[in-house]
Amino acid sequence: MSQPEVPYIEVAERSIAYRLRRGNAPTLVFLSGYASDMEGTKALALDAFAERSGLAMLRLDYSGTGLSGGRFGDGTLAFWLEESLAAVDQLTQGALIIIGSSMGGWIALHLALLRPERVRALVGIAAAPDFTEWGFSDRLKRRLGAGETLRREIPCGGEQITTAAFWSSGQQLLLLDDEIAIERPVRLVHGECDEDVPLDVAFRTMRKLRSADVQLLTIKGGGHRLSEPHEIDAILRTVAALVEPVE
Repeated sequence: MSQPEVPYIEVAERSIAYRLRRGNAPTLVFLSGYASDMEGTKALALDAFAERSGLAMLRLDYSGTGLSGGRFGDGTLAFWLEESLAAVDQLTQGALIIIGSSMGGWIALHLALLRPERVRALVGIAAAPDFTEWGFSDRLKRRLGAGETLRREIPCGGEQITTAAFWSSGQQLLLLDDEIAIERPVRLVHGECDEDVPLDVAFRTMRKLRSADVQLLTIKGGGHRLSEPHEIDAILRTVAALVEPVE
């Protein structure tokens, strides 16, 4: 059965594709990683969980990714945060559980800071806050600071680009140098063998969060994607434990 035609919202003249499942609160909000989209394995597994649980769920494609308009190379972290915030404000009501994967975990932290009255809890899946800082050598940061676009081949084929504009935007949104003033429950799910986001980033994030209710689940042998069936199950159990029973 084909899916219904994807709807869009306009954010600063950027057309943002989204899928919204109607249901009970809290609304699950899934934020994908860098160069990923709302049709990935984790997003679809969470959407199926929301359907089974009678919960509302929102997922979206950042500008330049998936079904959204624009060019990926024009995207910045600030743009994608703006789009995520607009989608939450325009399309959802009531309590939220924000679930961010990789870079989406960085955006999720900022959303929780911007809408503390609405966010009930946050889940970071291989969350990558501040990766424009720790993810690049000083030499590469100098090249980005000079306006260069970096390109590198990725194992699954193709190449990953990092523009100077994206890097500069990330440097303006760093979080790990200071306390992160989130007081809601936070769950971090991270692979023991994540080569893209070292496990130490999860520990640093945990220590910087103000909330006393922060837990880090480390998956033995897990890499960055965390898309194996047992890894998906761990993510779904984590989310389910944060959802109060629907009356």
